[in-house]
Amino acid sequence: MTRKLDEQFLVERFRPACGLTKNMVSAGVEFAYSTLDIIDAKLLEAGLTRLSGLVELANLSTIIGNLIAEGIVKSGRNVFGRAGAHKYQDLRSASCADHNVEIKVSLEKNNPKAHLAKEGHYLTFRYVLGDSEGHLDREVRGDVAWIWEVRFGYLRLEHFNVSNTEGDSGKTAVVNKAGMQELVVIYQNPGLEPTRRSYRSRSTTA
Repeated sequence: MTRKLDEQFLVERFRPACGLTKNMVSAGVEFAYSTLDIIDAKLLEAGLTRLSGLVELANLSTIIGNLIAEGIVKSGRNVFGRAGAHKYQDLRSASCADHNVEIKVSLEKNNPKAHLAKEGHYLTFRYVLGDSEGHLDREVRGDVAWIWEVRFGYLRLEHFNVSNTEGDSGKTAVVNKAGMQELVVIYQNPGLEPTRRSYRSRSTTA
């Protein structure tokens, strides 16, 4: 089965911004899906678990974000280029630096987070782990990633809650409630929307 973003849930009022279009968002997600499915198929052939069971969920979120960025670039006919790993921002506009876009991915209903708070355009994705057919068990996580929400907008420094406490694992800047409201929903699939209930399988950190 070729997995696709269910385009009936793409918000019609979203208009191209920074060169980004709904078709590019769909292409980015579908590139991520197809790449993950190829990797998973090889892992399963070798008698292993899918990639989601081999890496920390925070790392899985990063992988998904990088794949989506690559898919957007490939579909965009030179609208964007890649910044490269660990570089801000993920999508570099070919026409104007003010149109660069940072991509952030988070699990379930977790708010996206960055290492540092930085002002700019953000494209955020939230995903769930279901089965290979897209069915979601809200008690136990599955092992296949499905995007349930996409948002886009411009965030300022006040839209982040910054943590840099002694003994912490490092600096983090989580998009706060006001920031999430600033980001406009451009895709939301109610059939995949998770609840806030805890899963029994793994930690929700991602």
